[in-house]
Amino acid sequence: MSVAPWDQRSSPADYASTKPGTRADVDVSGVDDVWTGGVLDNFEALTVQTGETEIFVRRGGSGPPVLLLHGFPQTHLMWRGIAPLLADRFTVICADLRGYGRSGCPASAPDHAPYSKRAMARDMAIVMEQLGFRRFAVAGHDRGGRVAHRLALDHPSRVQRLAVLDIVPAAEAWDRADARFALAFWPWSLLAQPTPLPERLLTAAPEAIVDDALGNWGSPADVFGPEVRAAYVDALCDSAHVHAICEEYRAAATLDRLHDEEDRRAGRRIACPVLALWSGSGGLGTWYVEEGGPLALWRAWADNVQGEPVEAGHFFPEERPEETAAALSRFLAANP
Repeated sequence: MSVAPWDQRSSPADYASTKPGTRADVDVSGVDDVWTGGVLDNFEALTVQTGETEIFVRRGGSGPPVLLLHGFPQTHLMWRGIAPLLADRFTVICADLRGYGRSGCPASAPDHAPYSKRAMARDMAIVMEQLGFRRFAVAGHDRGGRVAHRLALDHPSRVQRLAVLDIVPAAEAWDRADARFALAFWPWSLLAQPTPLPERLLTAAPEAIVDDALGNWGSPADVFGPEVRAAYVDALCDSAHVHAICEEYRAAATLDRLHDEEDRRAGRRIACPVLALWSGSGGLGTWYVEEGGPLALWRAWADNVQGEPVEAGHFFPEERPEETAAALSRFLAANP
């Protein structure tokens, strides 16, 4: 299915009455099934034109809408164990971020603005509007959590609830970056280096990159079956996507920091309820103890924050999908 672009000359309110799916020009030909084992056979594949790029999504279930956003080096495939569980109560949208997976790779710019979290968040606001959801909840893991955070700040009237998985606010992470951070979160600095160094490294050894992440970031390697590993490696084999991913990290080290600092100086805060989940065995649980832990760091940006650790590694949504889905479901279903 392809969905026509949002006419950005019109007001978003023009689409507020659109029912889910009614703006779609249906064309499912040529869309391959990227889900392993047929676990999401009932999830529809769509490509949504945003006016700047195209975003690939999977949609399934019924009920209040929730948008799920992946991290690095993953794609929307990371939600394969969670999305079917949430689909019993919610309409679930699993998206590939711009530059990742099957989504488009628009041309970048010297300031990396096309790959800023602001641009990526704008994509998702348009995607959800095109699908008929002017208000929705969003959950993001890793890089997707940072897009979700920016989405809640830039589009507060749209985001009803925000769940952030294994991250603290980027501004807080940069402010406290030390040797532990630099060694554990090596993509932040390595992939932000000027082109073409990181692009050459990723395209020369995509399997090594994926295996290091899946094997050394706290989750057992056997969590990821051969089909999943192959899908993540494949996502790093296209030079356009690799460049886009590096541009996203360059934006994170520069323009995203500027946007966060502007928000902090202006006192802009997340208006909706926030759920923070983090790896019980990862750095977030130990690095920020003196500051009060991840919840204290999130409360510097939002008033209504709850959360807890998940006793698993960084990829706990894939390692503990039932536990993660249960925590998300309780939060998403709670009364405002």
